Amino acid sequence: MLFDPARHEPLRVIPWDEDLVRGSIRRIVTETEARFTPESWWSPHPRDLEPGEDAAQPATPLYYGACGVVWALHHLQDAGAVRLQRDYRDSARLADLLARNTSWLGTEAAAHAGSFMMGELPFRLLEYAATPLPATAGRLSELIAAHMEHPARELMWGSPGTLLASLFLHQRTGEARWAELFRSTAAVLWSQLLWSDEFACHYWMQDLYGRQSTYIDAVHGFVATAVPLIHGRHLLDETDWGAWQSCIENTVLRTATWEGQHVNWRAVLTPPPTRPLLMQYCHGAPGFVVCVADLPSPALDEVLAAAGEAVWAAGPLSKGSNLCHGTGGNGYAFLKLYRRTGDAMWLQRAQSFAMHGIAQTEADARLYGQLRYSLWTGDLGFAIYLWNCLHGRADFPTLDLF
Repeated sequence: MLFDPARHEPLRVIPWDEDLVRGSIRRIVTETEARFTPESWWSPHPRDLEPGEDAAQPATPLYYGACGVVWALHHLQDAGAVRLQRDYRDSARLADLLARNTSWLGTEAAAHAGSFMMGELPFRLLEYAATPLPATAGRLSELIAAHMEHPARELMWGSPGTLLASLFLHQRTGEARWAELFRSTAAVLWSQLLWSDEFACHYWMQDLYGRQSTYIDAVHGFVATAVPLIHGRHLLDETDWGAWQSCIENTVLRTATWEGQHVNWRAVLTPPPTRPLLMQYCHGAPGFVVCVADLPSPALDEVLAAAGEAVWAAGPLSKGSNLCHGTGGNGYAFLKLYRRTGDAMWLQRAQSFAMHGIAQTEADARLYGQLRYSLWTGDLGFAIYLWNCLHGRADFPTLDLF
């Protein structure tokens, strides 16, 4: 089976309601601002706490902490969705938050400074977006250059994350140094590719969390790296991009698992996975669609449509409305397919998941007495999803724009 029914729930048939959607965005932002304190930022959600972690200590990283909340709040304001009560990106606040994140990383802080989702890098990107000082740009350049050989070779901790940062900085400034760092990082990643005789495709070996893995998924794996390569293809010469495009298309096609007219992907290349497979952004078809749907080629049209149908057949995830492993993240697959194909069916499906996700968010808030203050695992990311459903947009937060 391509998904585990126990991880999903039946779709609630709730009519699309723009006023309710706008109200949900405002409520999430208003409550998030109301819960902010300079001393503790935002309290972690019980679902985001790892065993042994202190519930009194705020989470700080871009992925599931205050850095991501700050990014999301200002993104929603910049998009015209809300008006904030304060500036969370002022230099004193960001310095405090970065110091807390460095303390959280402890002895690994220097090794992981260039991590896109967990390290210093996103704090500097926020700082540069607010006040583009030469010193901040210099530090960003140092972080990216120093991270090229990081052994993780994945988006969260490794050089694919700095590849993405180089692209964002080039988009913002047009400066040649960011294009050069992008090309250099891509060249290193190309040199690190391995070949699977079994699957007749390329992949990376990730040194991650004390072990080696062959992830191909949309956070730790191969397909996540396709995002900056596809969006930054204009920074590569024609031959290099042609090689990358063939590589991406081949690995995506060779690793797909078909059942009838539906398709999903394993989380790791080897060993073979147990069935059923996961069906969520971080592991499974939704993430593959999000990561490669902007590829300018018809080669993946059939497999992407089949993946979208599989996501719809599986239904909303029971883990809530979040992006990484929830209903909002799966819904982004529909938004991507809407942008790729122009077929209104995909937008309607995204909006159906949005209405279901609103109900999930409200139920969770009643259960835990708080929202989930994070970007990738919580309600702030879902609020951005709601905004995109209103406007038929498909830009995935911090992957397609920063």
